[in-house]
Amino acid sequence: MHTSLPPLPSPRRPAAWLALVALAVLGGCTSLATPPAASPATLPAAWPARLQALLPTDVLLLGEKHDAPDHQRLQRDTVQALAARGQLAAVVMEMADEGRSTTGLPRDATEAQVQAALQWKDAAWPWKAYGPVVMAAVGAGVPVQGGNLPRARMRDAMADTAWDRHLPAPALQRQYEALREGHCGLLPASQIAPMARIQIARDASMARTATAARASGQTVLLIAGGGHVLRSLGVPTHFPAGLTSKVVLAQAEEAPSAIKKEASEQAGADADTIVATPALAPRDHCAQLREQWGKGRPAAG
Repeated sequence: MHTSLPPLPSPRRPAAWLALVALAVLGGCTSLATPPAASPATLPAAWPARLQALLPTDVLLLGEKHDAPDHQRLQRDTVQALAARGQLAAVVMEMADEGRSTTGLPRDATEAQVQAALQWKDAAWPWKAYGPVVMAAVGAGVPVQGGNLPRARMRDAMADTAWDRHLPAPALQRQYEALREGHCGLLPASQIAPMARIQIARDASMARTATAARASGQTVLLIAGGGHVLRSLGVPTHFPAGLTSKVVLAQAEEAPSAIKKEASEQAGADADTIVATPALAPRDHCAQLREQWGKGRPAAG
């Protein structure tokens, strides 16, 4: 979880608010997934067979908890397994912006060259965590493409009320509840809907990129936060008719809160398979946010 956030700005300061949104979305986009996952290198031995059973599919969506090293190891292993079989068309990642790609780089490209091609933002997405995933694809000759909505387009997404009508009402309410819980009740009420619009617009951006990367007889691997891959409200809701997809959630074995428990149960219906990993050490994320954003809860906007 990325927690180096600025103090909560007034909604009347749109530039400051947009900067907060760009950071807060990074920290909150897994709140629909379930609790923290493991740091030990403990991946299920049966994963290669489970992976193969999901194929063929046009797009394989792999949802993660961003600060769980096991989840990034699972991504790397998935890249290597699919590439070794010649089944990997491309890797699309939430962690780089739409339009950025390693296409054209040689297999022996350096990490610096790859980061430059993707305009990688290490402060938001530590290269130490995601570099092995990216370099596994590049080394196999598979393009890595950014799928995230560029920050310059977030302001328009916030104001575009058409996104309010994309999801059925129950799914939209799940987005709202996840944003409230993911940000510990610190977001002004008036900003919940604009934040949800950004989430939905980001899902649409990733869906566009994955759809464009399709190749006959191969699979596009899409890597994103767990909330983004859920079938009933995430990226799959933006796929065109006829595109096939499978959803995998990497999920920690930890007792969730009531809201997260409900989200977890829904996630079971929203995913084709769940890969369980041990839990991370407990951490009071809300206490950290409150300390950084100032005393208590801001007034609702």
